[in-house]
Amino acid sequence: MVAGCTVGPDFKAPDAPTDAGYSASSNPLPKQTVSADVSGGAVQQLVDGKDIPGEWWSLYHSEPLNKLIETSLKTNPDLDAAQAALREAHENVLAGEGELYPTVTGTTSGTRQKQQIGGSGATIYSLYNVGPSVSYTIDVWGGIRRNIESLEARAEYQRFQLEASYLSLTANVVTAAITEASLKAQIQATEEVIQIETKSLDTVRRQLALGGASRADFLNQQATLAAAQATLPPLQKQLEQERNLIQVLAGRFPNQDAGEQFDLASLALPTELPVSLPSQLVAQRPDVQAAEATLHAASANIGVAIANELPQFTLSASVALQASEMSKLFRLASGVWSAGASATGTIFDGGKLLHTRRAADAAYDQAAAQYRSTVLSAFQDVANALRAVTSDADALKAELEAERAAADSLNLAQAQYQAGGISFLTLLTAQQNYQQAHIGLVKAQAARYADTAALFQALGGGWWNRSDVVAKDGGAAQQKMTDAAL
Repeated sequence: MVAGCTVGPDFKAPDAPTDAGYSASSNPLPKQTVSADVSGGAVQQLVDGKDIPGEWWSLYHSEPLNKLIETSLKTNPDLDAAQAALREAHENVLAGEGELYPTVTGTTSGTRQKQQIGGSGATIYSLYNVGPSVSYTIDVWGGIRRNIESLEARAEYQRFQLEASYLSLTANVVTAAITEASLKAQIQATEEVIQIETKSLDTVRRQLALGGASRADFLNQQATLAAAQATLPPLQKQLEQERNLIQVLAGRFPNQDAGEQFDLASLALPTELPVSLPSQLVAQRPDVQAAEATLHAASANIGVAIANELPQFTLSASVALQASEMSKLFRLASGVWSAGASATGTIFDGGKLLHTRRAADAAYDQAAAQYRSTVLSAFQDVANALRAVTSDADALKAELEAERAAADSLNLAQAQYQAGGISFLTLLTAQQNYQQAHIGLVKAQAARYADTAALFQALGGGWWNRSDVVAKDGGAAQQKMTDAAL
């Protein structure tokens, strides 16, 4: 009868927000982006409610990227650590469930004793004891069950921490590959600018020899070329550092580079982007689900604290063989037994249990606030990513127009300068404009790829559609996601 009593609140998962969204009504998101006639300039459709593939990175259609992520998922040590943390949490749950059962211990003892008997002196004798004893704490108030509930919630937290580790790793690998491709393109663009300015320096040198240019013009062009050359080593350094990052993400040392190569032209831009329903986002985000598990654990801990304030009931029993001589220990007449029950309640503890319960209440309030903060951050991430995707398309189109206009202006300026039609300062300005526009175009291309990856990450990354995670954690997290969808 009393086993059905469980003190403390019964946890109910917070409802998904009903009034949340990704944009203000006065500034709605467009349904598609603009296009640009350049690599990475395709139109992207924003599709409401579209599901996210588990291997979303395959939408970039890059075989080297697919192989790199496959390697990273197998060898990254952070994933191994997350897997071990999940196993630890699961074992703690099993250990907690052991408290629901009686504890049986076996005892073997032998003692030599001296005892005073009246006024006749002392008696010295031996006492041998062999037998089991049983102790069982009755979970009258459900404190043990609430503790198990808390442990299960912590295991759930670790499951979603594992999902978050998978999502973070795959997104970081994709971003690193895109960054490498961007740096390579920037290096190539810088080398092209250096070639142009080197040719201009030769032109100014010839003009100087013919008297058509001043010494100052020649020195200015030398300085411009040197400035362009100076931008190359930092880009090369960043590229090498990005390569080192890729090796670490793949669980390799820097000297174990497998040679994967990435460039923007080989990456396809995903053209259909999912926009998950706001009511579904909280179920898709691993960090939100982990925060919910923390809230659940805090709720269960309140029940544990309340149960500890109430009397505890214990049953005990023992059966043993007892004798004063070892040779008589296993005779039938040597059997002894005992059985008993006890109730223990705290009379005075200086307010320890009271304040422990109040601390549990405060911990729950803290977890509730952190859960709401996590939900707000999730919506902010998606809103930022959606705006970035649409803005990047506008920026790329503008950068392409600026780059082409700057290239035309530079070609015209070079021809006019050689003909003596413009001053060197005009040519120098055209060179600088082209350099800035060319690098800006490359960065705008890379931003479209990178912010698309950020959107997939912000929406949860489709972990519920992945089979490799099911094989490792038993599919518990995926089942939770499926239940939420239903």
